[in-house]
Amino acid sequence: MNIKLSKWQYYELWIFMSVLFLMIFGIVEIQSAIAGSIELANHAQRQLLFGIVGIFVMFIVSNIDYSFWGSVDKYLYISIVLALFILNVVASAVFGASRWFKFLTINIQPAELSKIVLILVLAKYLARNQNRIRDISIILRSLLIAMGIIVGVLIQPSLSNSIILIVIWFSLLWASGLPLKYLALFIIGGIIPAIFIIPLLIQSGVVHEYQIARVTAFLFPDPSSSYGDNYNVHQALISIGSGGFWGQGYGHGSQVQLRFLRVRHSDYIFSAIANEFGFAGAFLILILMLFLVLRCLRVARLARDTYGGLIAYGVAVLLAFQSIINIGVNLNFIPVTGVTLPFVSYGGSSLLTNLIGIGLVESVMIHRKYVDFNPV
Repeated sequence: MNIKLSKWQYYELWIFMSVLFLMIFGIVEIQSAIAGSIELANHAQRQLLFGIVGIFVMFIVSNIDYSFWGSVDKYLYISIVLALFILNVVASAVFGASRWFKFLTINIQPAELSKIVLILVLAKYLARNQNRIRDISIILRSLLIAMGIIVGVLIQPSLSNSIILIVIWFSLLWASGLPLKYLALFIIGGIIPAIFIIPLLIQSGVVHEYQIARVTAFLFPDPSSSYGDNYNVHQALISIGSGGFWGQGYGHGSQVQLRFLRVRHSDYIFSAIANEFGFAGAFLILILMLFLVLRCLRVARLARDTYGGLIAYGVAVLLAFQSIINIGVNLNFIPVTGVTLPFVSYGGSSLLTNLIGIGLVESVMIHRKYVDFNPV
């Protein structure tokens, strides 16, 4: 007699609990960060709503065998490319430059969802061609697949999300078995064309002046400047430093409550946490994010096939890279980008996208095998 145990016994509870804690912590800090602001008064409630919907979607995605997405990856790819095209061409012509589709009071950002679609599509393609991963034609085709989405995101413009998509492509190629020396050649080979392409992107308006100003301000900081991105970076560093070890207390952070720290509920929420919860609170967020990424990598290692492993690995890279970018901006290690801190920063599309990613990781885990008992 064969006894098939429930697939839910393999559910990664540690991943779910980490995500839930980060999300609740984020909503609580958003509530503190927007205190007294009339225009932002409903942001904590909106984030909670997106979180509830996102968890529901996450469980649905978890229950679906991840192999299903491999059978519809072409439709997912076409849908996201069309969505980006409509947003960039139709919506821009009618409403001006925009990154969101608005449904009633909800804004959906296709650039966020494109990250998950790219992971699914590339994972399927690279898994199918794993034995030929060093074939230049396979590498170039994977690049063309990625560029179909990257170009649509880049011209919004969303340079930071475009970079994230490129990192996902590189990471999945490496995880598929492509040696690092090949990737190094791609990087070196891409520098020369970039020297000529970047001026064209600037002239065509794809790369805007404010994006150039952010990089310039980072590379050549002006200590006397107290406006624009310099102001945000300076106030972020003051917020982190003034928090000390334990922080100034929830709802009592001087930088947060006196509104010296701008976009404190989204891009600079890490600085807001450090201001109110100190090094202890900021370190807790770092440890939880690291733990979450490592658990996703564990799922990738335990996956039943290459496709599932690449999906889990891609989500791990997405969460890790976005966290590094966001925290790096807060610490002034890298130029200002506008990338959110996963599960913590305000942003419905970002939160929903990351929860879908976690749902895919859970699907890889719970569908990796079924245990049969065969009594002799």
